[in-house]
Amino acid sequence: MVRYEDEIVKKIAKRQIPQDIFIHINNAFMALDLTKDMNLFDIKQLKMSTGTERIYYRLRKSKCRAIFYLEGNDIWVVALDKREVVYKKWQ
Repeated sequence: MVRYEDEIVKKIAKRQIPQDIFIHINNAFMALDLTKDMNLFDIKQLKMSTGTERIYYRLRKSKCRAIFYLEGNDIWVVALDKREVVYKKWQ
């Protein structure tokens, strides 16, 4: 199941994330959830500082990026925005 952080849900409700981009990325996550094949999309593992327990990934769709991690059978999306906004938060 794909789960989104509360901050992302609020941005979608306020239309700070365009509807068409959200649908496009959500469809990618739904396909990823069904197939469990990370090679279907442009997904890369992020390099994190040592001591981080979770492994984070980024999904790229045009100028938007989604940062997520896997926990059990769930996909947790923790950031979804334009490229420059997401990477400023995750540096």
